[in-house]
Amino acid sequence: MSEFVTVAKIGSIPANQGATFTVGDRLVALFHVDGQYHAIDDLCPHMGASLGAGYVEDGIVLCPWHAWRFRVCDGTWCDNPKLKVANHEVRVVGDEIQVRLAP
Repeated sequence: MSEFVTVAKIGSIPANQGATFTVGDRLVALFHVDGQYHAIDDLCPHMGASLGAGYVEDGIVLCPWHAWRFRVCDGTWCDNPKLKVANHEVRVVGDEIQVRLAP
């Protein structure tokens, strides 16, 4: 299993927004929703848009290109729950936000 990697500091991602970070060889979208942090793969499976750049509301991120909607807590596509992007474990240590990639 991979190790946790520090990607950001507390306060660097405003509430109900996301940001994209490189973790190992993957792009990861990190979201700050309801005081918690969630990480999913950054690239939308439809056309590869950055989910970290998407609009976030009620725990759902809207792909900025074609409005596909994904739950930030687990990466599930809202319109077809059989499809999802990987979600990654997140922890906060002190003022650091850390992500561990899913296998």
